[in-house]
Amino acid sequence: MSVSLRPSEALALWHDVTLDLVRDGSHDFSSRQITILLTIYLEQPPHTVRGLAAKLNVTKPVITRALDTMGALDLVTRRRDEKDMRNVIIQRTVKGALFVEKMGDVIVARAKELPR
Repeated sequence: MSVSLRPSEALALWHDVTLDLVRDGSHDFSSRQITILLTIYLEQPPHTVRGLAAKLNVTKPVITRALDTMGALDLVTRRRDEKDMRNVIIQRTVKGALFVEKMGDVIVARAKELPR
């Protein structure tokens, strides 16, 4: 499926989606946190702190802080890799999957409202 948007339409869509997410009373995520969350849910696992840091070109503490927030909200969990205790594996949760699916639904709904 190909979507063609003018820059102003793309920005309006981004604005409306983020506004809906802020208004719904869920946690107010930063762009970095959303990127990390979507990477975890849209790309095939396994995901590690080290791997996410390398992929997103940020430090491991940046990933850890974001995961602390998401973990407190039960959107992800972490566990030590039994094969290599230096690695921390990030796992998806049902609540996190539902949150990401809801984000997708908001994007689709808002995109349908764009003037054509």
